Amino acid sequence: MNDQSVERQGQLAVDQEPRFRIRALYTESTVTVYQAYRPEIGLAAARTGRFPSAWSRERMTWIKPSFLWMMYRCGWATKEGQETVLAVEITREGFEWALRHACLSHHVPPLHGDQASWKRQLRSSPARVQWDPERDLQLNPLPHRSLQLGLAGEATARYADEWIVAIEDVTPLARRIHTHVRARELDHATRLLPPERPYPVADEVLAHLRS
Repeated sequence: MNDQSVERQGQLAVDQEPRFRIRALYTESTVTVYQAYRPEIGLAAARTGRFPSAWSRERMTWIKPSFLWMMYRCGWATKEGQETVLAVEITREGFEWALRHACLSHHVPPLHGDQASWKRQLRSSPARVQWDPERDLQLNPLPHRSLQLGLAGEATARYADEWIVAIEDVTPLARRIHTHVRARELDHATRLLPPERPYPVADEVLAHLRS
């Protein structure tokens, strides 16, 4: 398959995507999310399968099911402080708990009522959601959205202590894909991408998170 065929197939898939849908690499019991850290944090986490003591539990931590959105955020692991990309496999039970207890990061009157009510909900929620444009292999924005899930307080503790099944350093994979993208070898790059699929989640889990 040549690059033009890859691009045509990719455009067809884009045209068929709903605006809000979670796409992820998952199994029957786990879902993979991505984060990027400086090497002292990321490499230690990959070695032990747990975040080291230097990892702050006080700050909100954002997890992303989309590999390409993570590449956009960290610049293919080139941005300062984001040189190590982690694939964090967590339980689907934990992931969906966070979705059920999340609040949208921006005010939507039909969902939240007045702004004061939304702010109260945001302060009391252990997780928050924002939907940002998904990215293609060249990190251009696409019409549909990618889920970003922010964890704080109770959700951060559950994530670090209960939900994590495995942590893998996927920085070498990111660099290999980036090499093919820069060479315009999009078919090779596409074959290396994690096989993300629509994540099966009940409509009622996401109903309060669609803007």
